[in-house]
Amino acid sequence: MSERRRTRTVKVGGINIGSGAPISIQSMTNTDTHDIEATYAQVMRLSQAGCDIVRITAPDIESVKTFDILKARGVTVPLVADVHFNYKIALALTECGVDKIRINPGNIGDIEKVRLVAEASKRAGIPIRIGVNSGSVEKHLLEKHGSPTPMALVESALYHASLLEECDFRDIVLSVKASSVPEMIEANRILANKTDYPIHLGVTEAGGGTTAVVKSSIGIGALLSEGIGDTVRVSLTDDPVAEVAAAREILGALRLDRRPHMDIVSCPTCGRTKIDLISLLADFKSRADALGLMDMPVRVALMGCVVNGPGEARECDIGIAGGSGEGLLFRKGEIIKKVSEDKLVDALIDELIFMKDSSH
Repeated sequence: MSERRRTRTVKVGGINIGSGAPISIQSMTNTDTHDIEATYAQVMRLSQAGCDIVRITAPDIESVKTFDILKARGVTVPLVADVHFNYKIALALTECGVDKIRINPGNIGDIEKVRLVAEASKRAGIPIRIGVNSGSVEKHLLEKHGSPTPMALVESALYHASLLEECDFRDIVLSVKASSVPEMIEANRILANKTDYPIHLGVTEAGGGTTAVVKSSIGIGALLSEGIGDTVRVSLTDDPVAEVAAAREILGALRLDRRPHMDIVSCPTCGRTKIDLISLLADFKSRADALGLMDMPVRVALMGCVVNGPGEARECDIGIAGGSGEGLLFRKGEIIKKVSEDKLVDALIDELIFMKDSSH
């Protein structure tokens, strides 16, 4: 892991974004913003899943009241309003307690309209995220570069930032996203070398399922490992809660998750495997999740055989290694006892519950 890039710090509600602050996880509601109950329910689900910042689209003036009502109901997770084309929506939002606004200054009007939004945001203490993706690059930059290249994305983001800077506003977060993973990585590398604003990472329009998670893991993970990136969103064509789960897995794999998180070490199985490890792993994860054990800061091993099991998982806190119809329960590589296959998950769960109770 490279040293974290040093940036300015931007405060979004109770969350700090920037060097020194933990990497924050974001997602976006996919409900109709006018449907207050559905939007409220989804915001609460996202917050409970570990989402640090929730973005909600604000398509018109009428939608502004949803943000007002959510805040009145005591929603504490920071809310970001996504605004395009109409500067009056952004102005109205600065008066209803939103924690950040996401805009492209160039598409909300001339410099005077941008100035009004910047001044209102400054008075309210609300930062602005400038979000540029490969589908929103200005025509003159497309003509200059021939396509939405990484440099075109960066020039667009810095141009929008300059509009806010002309208005003496610098409480800014930048993002440059692309559906191409290599282009997304390259754009953020360039951006990181040209500014000290915090950067929001994401692979846009990544799709759904395994393909989307892999794209996001490569793009976001590669940059975080280089010390680039201060807040992330895994964009999925799915329930937004799945985005939070995927982001937590990425941060957990890099040991950047601010929350306690179980790290499961499990072998891929081979011809030596004499227990049904695939089913055992699924059963263990389901039961551990139901019992609230997945937030324990422990490494747990589920290994298929006794040849490599204890040795490969020696640094784990607890684990099992399979034999023929049975397995070994071990702690820090040391064998505790032999257990029949049908009791392996029971034994592992019991040990974890004991460890959790002992820590209190």
